[in-house]
Amino acid sequence: MSSAAIVDPDTYLTGVPHRVLAQLRQETPVTRIGDFWAVLRHADVRQVLRNPALFSSQLGGTQIRDPATAEDLRYVRRMMLNMDPPEHGRLRGLLTKAFTPRAVSRISERIETWAQDLVSAVADRGECDFAKDVAADLPLLTLAEVFGVPEQDRRLMFDWSNRVIGYQDAEYAVSATVQASDVTDLARGALAVRPEPGPDGQMPDPRSRAGMPDLYAYAHALGEHKRAHPGDDVMSNLMQYVDDDGGRVSIEEFENLFWLFSVAGNETLRNGLPGGMFALLEHPEQYRMLLADRSLLPGAVEEMLRWWTPVMNFRRTAVSDTQLSNVDIKAGDKVVVWFSSANRDEAVFADPDAFDVTRAPTEHLTFGHGPHFCLGSHLARMQMRALFEAVFDQLGEVRLAGDVRRLRSNFQNGIKSLPIRWG
Repeated sequence: MSSAAIVDPDTYLTGVPHRVLAQLRQETPVTRIGDFWAVLRHADVRQVLRNPALFSSQLGGTQIRDPATAEDLRYVRRMMLNMDPPEHGRLRGLLTKAFTPRAVSRISERIETWAQDLVSAVADRGECDFAKDVAADLPLLTLAEVFGVPEQDRRLMFDWSNRVIGYQDAEYAVSATVQASDVTDLARGALAVRPEPGPDGQMPDPRSRAGMPDLYAYAHALGEHKRAHPGDDVMSNLMQYVDDDGGRVSIEEFENLFWLFSVAGNETLRNGLPGGMFALLEHPEQYRMLLADRSLLPGAVEEMLRWWTPVMNFRRTAVSDTQLSNVDIKAGDKVVVWFSSANRDEAVFADPDAFDVTRAPTEHLTFGHGPHFCLGSHLARMQMRALFEAVFDQLGEVRLAGDVRRLRSNFQNGIKSLPIRWG
C-alpha cells in the first residue's frame, strides 16, 4: 500500500492504515503526498499546533482540500476553527466565559440521565445498533442543551453533520431524515431552504455557505431569539455577554459557532462513542477488566480516544520558510498533521497498537494541542464516561452481532453501524 492510500477515502472503509502510517513515521515522518506535507510524528504535530505564528489556520483553512473559490475561503476564515490570534483568542475567550459553572453543572447532571435513558430504551431488546440507536443521540441531546435548541429540532444537527462530515460518503452526503411536521416553526423556515441534489446527484459543497443554507437560516433565527429572549443555556449566556471594551458576539459569529458545534461537536463524539465500543469488542479482556473495576473508566476513555482517534487530520499553512524533522518547508506550503499517526507514535506510547485501559496517562492529541485545543473536550469526556457507565450498569458484557460499517472519509474515523447483543 502506497503513501497515497492515507488520503484515499476508500482506504478507510476497511480501517485506518496504521501499518502504512507506522512505516512512513519511521522512514519519512514529514512526507510529501500530492500538494501537501503529511506530519506524522507526535513531537512534530505538537510543534505545528502550538505555533500559529509559523503554521497558520487562517491562510488556507484547516481542511486538506482547498476551498473551491476565493469567496469560499473568505467564508471559512470567519470560523473560529480557521482563525489565528488575536481574533481567535477574542472569540474563544467570550465562548469560554459562557460556559459558567452553573451551566456546566446543569449539562453534567442531564448527560448522566440521558445516557442511562438511552441504554434503558434498548436494554430489553437483547440487541441493537450501538452507533445508530444509542451513540448518535447523546451528543445531539448535549448540543441541544448547550444551544437551547428545542428537543424536536435536534435531529437537524444529525443531518447537517452527516452532510458536512460525510461529503465523501454517498449515503451521508444527502442526509435528510427530518420532516417539517417533526419540528418547530423556527426549523420549518430552515427546512424550506434545504438544498436538494443536482442533476448529477451531487449536493452543493457543504464547506461553503451556499451549500448549507438551512443550517445558516436556523442559526440566524436562533441567534436573534437568544439575544431577545435569553434562557439558561450556554449560548444565551454568550449572546448576552459584553466584554470590558463593549465587544460582543455578532449574529454572524454566532452562526459560525453554531456550525462548528453542530457539525464538529456532534460528529466527533458520535464517532468516538462507537469507536470506543469497537475497541472494547476487539479486546474483551479489557472490557471485563472495566466491568470488574469501574475506577478504570476515566483512563479507559482516554485510551479509547487515543486508540480510535475520531478526527484523523487537520491542516495548517506555513507562514514562512522553516524545517520539520530536517525537511525544508517553504512559505505557503500546506502542512497536514496526522493525529491517527501521532497517537500511535512509538516514541511516546509503549506498544502503541495495543489497547490497554490501564495505560499510564499519556498526552494523546485527539483534542489537538495549543491555542486550538478542543473547547468541548470536557463535555466529550463526560459523555463518554456516562454512556459506558450506563452500558456496564444495564447491559453488562456485550458482543458484536454483525458486520461493522465504516464511514467513507479520510477525515473522520467513523462507524455508521455497530450491531451488538447481550444477555
